Amino acid sequence: MATAPAAAEPAPAAEAVAACTRFATALDIASLSYQGFANGLALGDEHGDPTLNADNESGRTGLRHAVSTALAASRTPGVAPEISAPMRAWSFDATKLVLLMGLRVDVDRYNSAATELNAHTEAAQSACAAAGTHA
Repeated sequence: MATAPAAAEPAPAAEAVAACTRFATALDIASLSYQGFANGLALGDEHGDPTLNADNESGRTGLRHAVSTALAASRTPGVAPEISAPMRAWSFDATKLVLLMGLRVDVDRYNSAATELNAHTEAAQSACAAAGTHA
């Protein structure tokens, strides 16, 4: 007995694809920018170490660019609030991380900020997946 073919999944909304693609770029920028600094901290480098200072400066510069990119993604015309809200929350927490890096706080403060940032990353990625696209 023949069965009817399954209905095709609807294509994701163009604005969701655009916003989530741009947000994915922001995540890539943030990851590449923060990685050297985070690795230096994990290895026990101290503020004042020339390599860690350079990684801090380049990391803050890259994170500022990532924040700008993520905010632009969240402002994509027509994008659903379920997608844009976690992108804006991510941008806020990434900005907080930039400030903490500039203040050269202790490692626990960085880890706490990064944990919050990761939670917003997951929320935005889940919202994009629910919309049929990815970040």
